[in-house]
Amino acid sequence: MLLIGMAAWTVRYLFFTYGDVQDGLWMLYAGIILHGICYDFFFVTGQIYTDKLAGEKIRSSAQGMITLATYGVGMLIGFWLAGNVANYYKTGANSHAWSQVWVVPAIIALVIAILFALFFKDPTKKLFGSEKGKI
Repeated sequence: MLLIGMAAWTVRYLFFTYGDVQDGLWMLYAGIILHGICYDFFFVTGQIYTDKLAGEKIRSSAQGMITLATYGVGMLIGFWLAGNVANYYKTGANSHAWSQVWVVPAIIALVIAILFALFFKDPTKKLFGSEKGKI
């Protein structure tokens, strides 16, 4: 589920990269619609996974930590990076090269999804068994 969410972020940003108000308007709408899938499959699934993984004693602390990481530090870094990218691709007083601006988060999301797919090891398989339907 997390990987689907990461892939959806990549697709969403690619829709914004290649969409326009003429022939590519559908891509802009699709990118907006994908936000729900991106959010639910990544953030909500991450919170549910954290809840299942954390024990009774640290459950609320674990939820607080994931919230700090995603909505605190993650957003701080994201907004800082987005501002720098937008400034880099500024083409005039009130204009930007939006295709180049949107391709940056698409590439970042793709790289993170690939790294996640390669390196994430689910410790719950050891805790709860690896058979289907155990979690």
